[in-house]
Amino acid sequence: MSTLSLRLPDSYHTAVKDIANQDNISINQFIVSAVAEKIAAFETQHYLEARAQRASKDKFNDVLAKVPAAEPAEFDK
Repeated sequence: MSTLSLRLPDSYHTAVKDIANQDNISINQFIVSAVAEKIAAFETQHYLEARAQRASKDKFNDVLAKVPAAEPAEFDK
């Protein structure tokens, strides 16, 4: 576990404090959660970009060609 000194604009600090209080969590827990979400977003983006590089339009069309030509089923609202 590491310690990090962080400078936040006063408005951000106030907002973080208010939200953390509303959720009954510490400011530290809020910031750790926010950082974890951002890391997950970046990792997901990088994964999808790498996966897209391996994509093949021909293979996609081959799979799509196997889908039967039929009208979609009715959907009750």
